[in-house]
Amino acid sequence: MSYKINYRILIPIIILSIVSILTIYSALTYTSTTLGNLALKQAIWYCVGWILVIILIRLKNEYLYQHTWFLYILGNILLLLLLIFGTPINNSKCWFTIPGIGSIQPSEFMKIFIMLSLATMIHNFRCDYDNPNMKDEFFFLLKSFIVVLIPSILTFLQPDTGAVLIYFVIYFSMIFVSGIRFRWFVSAFIVLVVIASGFLYLYFFKENIFIKIFGSSIYYRLERIFNWSQGSGLQLENAMSAIGSAGLYGHGYNQTPIYFPESSTDFIFAVFASNFGLIGVFSLLLVIFYLDLEILLMSRKKIEDKDKYIIAGILGMLIFQQVQNIGMTVGLLPITGITLPFVSYGGSSLLSYMLLVGILLNISVKKSRNYKYR
Repeated sequence: MSYKINYRILIPIIILSIVSILTIYSALTYTSTTLGNLALKQAIWYCVGWILVIILIRLKNEYLYQHTWFLYILGNILLLLLLIFGTPINNSKCWFTIPGIGSIQPSEFMKIFIMLSLATMIHNFRCDYDNPNMKDEFFFLLKSFIVVLIPSILTFLQPDTGAVLIYFVIYFSMIFVSGIRFRWFVSAFIVLVVIASGFLYLYFFKENIFIKIFGSSIYYRLERIFNWSQGSGLQLENAMSAIGSAGLYGHGYNQTPIYFPESSTDFIFAVFASNFGLIGVFSLLLVIFYLDLEILLMSRKKIEDKDKYIIAGILGMLIFQQVQNIGMTVGLLPITGITLPFVSYGGSSLLSYMLLVGILLNISVKKSRNYKYR
């Protein structure tokens, strides 16, 4: 069996890994020394990630599809255990602390498990119904929605609102390419608008009632999100100052001019922009766009339906996170704590992205017994 790796996917990932490690090292100036050398840790996580890619290429995607529901159930059990035994960090129980290894965030891997589950469900639905009617589609949508809703509730209780948003971005991206009637999306949009309108009405005009129904925790989380439009807060103000003063060429590598929290994770883009300026930002965006385009082009090749659905979930997730992270860094979108894929620091998130790289490379691999790609 011969293998031909898609270097059009591999090369941008390698470039982003170099950008990640260099930028995280630059951010160490304003990072607490108690966290250690995050750049070195990121390099180690990348090494582990490449090992996972190699293992997954040897196992093939079929191995994941065969164990889809086991992985899904395991992911939900971990999310549940997290609420009981998780280590509180910044008032959130999002991580298991493993001595000698670090923190593991199950919600990052749950994204993959949701993709696998939805791809399997959509594929089975298409095999069972050649020409499904409205009733068939309704029950399919209901079952698939429940599959996403269960981990969403468990993740929201941690609380990790950003991960929940990503779950549903994955869901709508994959359902959109599933071939169901477009009217379901119109109906879903109308329902969401009605629910959101009532929700926001209580938040803005009936504060006491809102807190009684949803609790003060959700109220203050929303308050943080809506405050972005005022451009206030040390984090956002300093990040925008660092970016705005960078000019065409930036302040120079490892010369971030001002402190802002979460410089290695949520606001890594601000560190990169302040160091390398407009030219550096344009180059980074070009690499990101190229990667997204190559993933999109993969979906246009003759591949299995499951793989096509998985690509839709991956692409939807990546684009959403890229737009959200960069947008919140420059003050155009609310601050949600969503990181920049392949660039922000984080062991669990990076390993989950590398697993997705392995899945993509498997799809694009030329195998003499399976698909043939140009």
